[in-house]
Amino acid sequence: MSSRGPVLFVHGLWHGAWCWEEHFVPWFRERGYEAQAITLRRHNQRHAPGLRTTRIKEYVEDVANAAAKMSSPPVVVGHSMGGFVTQKYLGTHQAPAGVLIASIPPSGILGATLRTGARHPLRLLAANLTWSLYGLVKTPERAREMFFGSELSGDEVARYQSKMTDDAYLAYLDLLFFERPDIEGVRRTPLLVIGADADSTISPAEVATTAKTYGAQLATFPGAHDLMLEPGWEKVAERIDSFIRSKVGAAV
Repeated sequence: MSSRGPVLFVHGLWHGAWCWEEHFVPWFRERGYEAQAITLRRHNQRHAPGLRTTRIKEYVEDVANAAAKMSSPPVVVGHSMGGFVTQKYLGTHQAPAGVLIASIPPSGILGATLRTGARHPLRLLAANLTWSLYGLVKTPERAREMFFGSELSGDEVARYQSKMTDDAYLAYLDLLFFERPDIEGVRRTPLLVIGADADSTISPAEVATTAKTYGAQLATFPGAHDLMLEPGWEKVAERIDSFIRSKVGAAV
């Protein structure tokens, strides 16, 4: 039986629960947490039927349903799009604390879209014409550029890329135009905001703005976008553990 409280991990675009189960879920379970990673709907295969038209609100429902099945309201840890989904969830749900890792900011994904378009205009055009985001990550080389630094081995990048799926085009439009979190609602929850100093997807400046928006603690680590898979992930896990214990108390 867990001696500490529950923690729910939420993945980002193209990912699944696997990105947390590689390191974070076993690490937190070893320390007594009721740790669980969710795979958001239609992320269990590369091109799942209905994925392209899934909306952000559906992912928020997935988080709410997973949280309701845990022993008590969990600390929610979200990465990238999962960080935005976590913000949406915290705007309307109670949680003892939240953690946003390389999260899409409350203002949305415009900055990341412009950076991608500047580097790869034809790839972004193809994504918009086909309603498919998979082309942005369909090779290990493209996945490394988006998510990983140079220190991660080629074999590991290839293994992680092989697990990646297409993602929801309408959810992407939600992130770009239509969905925004309830900032005052989110501020009710103690937050830790984490960024990566070499992140080319969500910039350190955007991460700092997110922390400022919520009056949250800010921590920056060496590495690229997928800090939970990058070398040095243990330091990130330790910082989250310390934050949870400081905010939730001795009971966890």
